[in-house]
Amino acid sequence: MTVTLADVAARARVSPATVSRVLNGNYPVASSTRERVLRAVDELDYVLNGPASSLAAATSDLVGILVNDIADPFFGIMAGAAQSEIGGPGDGSGRAGGEKLAVVCNTGGSPERELTYLTLLQRQRAAAVVLTGGALEDPAHQAAMAAKLAKLADAGTRIVLCGRPPLPDTDAVTAALAFDNRGGARRLTEHLIALGHRRIGYVAGPLERTTTRHRLEGHREAMKAAGLYGDEESVTVHGPYDRSSGYDATLELLRREPEVTAVVAANDTVALGACAAVRDRGLRIPEDVSVAGFDDLPFSVDAVPALTTVRLPLFEAGARAGRLAMGKETPPPGGVSTIEAELMVRGSTAAPTR
Repeated sequence: MTVTLADVAARARVSPATVSRVLNGNYPVASSTRERVLRAVDELDYVLNGPASSLAAATSDLVGILVNDIADPFFGIMAGAAQSEIGGPGDGSGRAGGEKLAVVCNTGGSPERELTYLTLLQRQRAAAVVLTGGALEDPAHQAAMAAKLAKLADAGTRIVLCGRPPLPDTDAVTAALAFDNRGGARRLTEHLIALGHRRIGYVAGPLERTTTRHRLEGHREAMKAAGLYGDEESVTVHGPYDRSSGYDATLELLRREPEVTAVVAANDTVALGACAAVRDRGLRIPEDVSVAGFDDLPFSVDAVPALTTVRLPLFEAGARAGRLAMGKETPPPGGVSTIEAELMVRGSTAAPTR
């Protein structure tokens, strides 16, 4: 049932005129009253009508793209590719021709901010929302996300997941493009095992992230299949997906387990930090310690030595997400498509010599 301005007024115990004044910001209102009104708006999930209030059921020309960190090439590549499909190409005249305005929303990895942006996009009656990257594996947050996405879908918003698995208990999503993180990680570890590595350290991403769990599971599946799975917690260190985490975690791994001959990093950025830590310990790559990453970000081939990694087709996935958001492409059967990962073997991995 649609929430009205009168419903908000009743919840806040004020007149509809007062609610209008608070929302429009065109008349002074006591701070305590304003707070009550805004709390009621949030509690009731009231959607503010834009200028075209008579067309309240229609969506706008706005598309939201949610990313964890726009400075991270993993997200930047996908967002840029999606935006190229959403915002263009146009005819060069400057006139609108069916394009949408793509707005990139940087959550900083905050689940609260993710929900806040979705609420703001709902109030703007966004035509579509693209959510990129791994999801938080927290039941309360997942339930809140399912409820929020259902409201967006009911209002006509197309919802596309790019690089994240389907959200459980919801059919609000138009399409989910999920990377085969588990399979890619398994093939990467199998490569190291085939080279002769037996003691392999793992620098994992943040706990409770789907990407972290799936990549770690793939790694451990390969270790178990080779009969090498033991006290894996001693050779696993979790941290953020950034270079400093890779550096600190690798130093910790080498302190705990001096016999480690290979380090698998959660992503390529973490792998750069791992490489620096290995060198600062006076060890050579790959002669003493092999290092491998994940994602195949643009800089990975320019590292010295070039980084063995798992390639995810980030640009292709982002562009496809943009087409799905615009209704230019038919959603995959069942709404879910698994995107394959490709092993890229380069100079940072070799057979162990110690």
